[in-house]
Amino acid sequence: MKTRKKRLSHNAHTVALLAPLEVELSAVRYMLDEEHEQLPATKNNLIRYVPGQLSQHNVAIASLPAGYRGTISAAIVARDLARTFPSIELRLLVGIGGGVPSATADVRLGDVVVSVPSGTQGGVVQYDLGKQTTTGFQRKGFLCLPSS
Repeated sequence: MKTRKKRLSHNAHTVALLAPLEVELSAVRYMLDEEHEQLPATKNNLIRYVPGQLSQHNVAIASLPAGYRGTISAAIVARDLARTFPSIELRLLVGIGGGVPSATADVRLGDVVVSVPSGTQGGVVQYDLGKQTTTGFQRKGFLCLPSS
């Protein structure tokens, strides 16, 4: 017997998981305790949403449309997500990332990493901002501090 999915309003969702790539969306979708019925699309919104429940929280998983990538596309997803789900209080970017190994941390692909701002640095290293030198890779920058 097929069970009927719950249908909640856009306002019922308080946590957003942004999974930019299809493979990331698929992985996050398997984490859901329960998947909810799709909500009606809002005007001028191309973003794909998967509503559900994860550990007692109503979540909306957002994914980029096929063929879209990059920081501008991700910013559009975040903007449209805020318009579509006005009660979202917590937004988490989930996905595949690279590690930045150091003498004190053995971070590898597949590890769970949570960034922590420190001093004037935002806690997230944008490793592709830099150049290779004879002494190694020299970073040119980092992402800004989160808003308070």
